[in-house]
Amino acid sequence: MEIEKKISRKEEIAREATRLFREKGYPATSMRDLAAELGIEAASLYSHIKSKEEILHKVCFRMAENFFLAINDIDQETETTTEKLKKSIIAHVEVLTEDTNASIVFLNEWKHLSEPYLSDFIKMRDTYEHRFREIVLEGQRNGEFKYMDEKFAVLTLLSSLNWIPNWYKNYGKLDPTQIGNQLSSLVLSGLKNGI
Repeated sequence: MEIEKKISRKEEIAREATRLFREKGYPATSMRDLAAELGIEAASLYSHIKSKEEILHKVCFRMAENFFLAINDIDQETETTTEKLKKSIIAHVEVLTEDTNASIVFLNEWKHLSEPYLSDFIKMRDTYEHRFREIVLEGQRNGEFKYMDEKFAVLTLLSSLNWIPNWYKNYGKLDPTQIGNQLSSLVLSGLKNGI
């Protein structure tokens, strides 16, 4: 029998808000909606959180940190560029599928962050994308990958990967590592030099 970890009221609020942000969108979700879903008075929410943006901020930045943590060690490893890209793709898929509600909020609702958080988030996103671009450029320099516009290649790759949370729970045939392996095979067959 699996024992479910007891979560705090604040975590419960954040989890429910994340689900509502995914289903209704951030702008359409009110504190009143959230309170109704939790079965409490709207005023009671403010003893746990300052605003719904506080939750959006935490979801977006926690997810961004998870992506960076997942790929940090890959850069340190001395492997082929092909292996680096494959491991980065698998790591990305594993983060995306861990909490699909949070992933979809992260991918779609970040634009509702206010400043300075919006600018900070965009910088983090650009840094993460740049990391993938560097791998593609490295592969081109060492002859593993054929030449193509690296920004186009990475945006196409990340767009494909970032659609996964929309269908993952309903698919059920492959685990995140298997999905990452299959997607990396598809991507690498297009990038590999000599194919």
